Amino acid sequence: MAPMQIHILLFATFASLIAPFGGFFASGLKRTFKIKDFGDSIPGHGGITDRMDCQFIMGFFAFIAQNKVSLGGVIEQVITGLTPEEQMELVKGISKHLVNQGVITEGTRTNIL
Repeated sequence: MAPMQIHILLFATFASLIAPFGGFFASGLKRTFKIKDFGDSIPGHGGITDRMDCQFIMGFFAFIAQNKVSLGGVIEQVITGLTPEEQMELVKGISKHLVNQGVITEGTRTNIL
């Protein structure tokens, strides 16, 4: 098998396992807001989002795979969108969690804060 065929096989397997979760996520979101459909562009079938929910999540994962986004890069993007107060609240919450898990001691947590 050529490398491209292996890549396609892996991506197809990944897509068949992950893409349905886009539909589950969309259904949960609709239930939360007590709405039947995201729109009425296709009568009886909901809006464009109802037709594309699986494609959205696959596009997200394909983007991450293509750009080789690291966990640190994603966390950095999230953190830079927070205010300084929200960033400190996040650090406090993570450090408390690490103390509860026994990863760091309370003294180390105090030094961090």
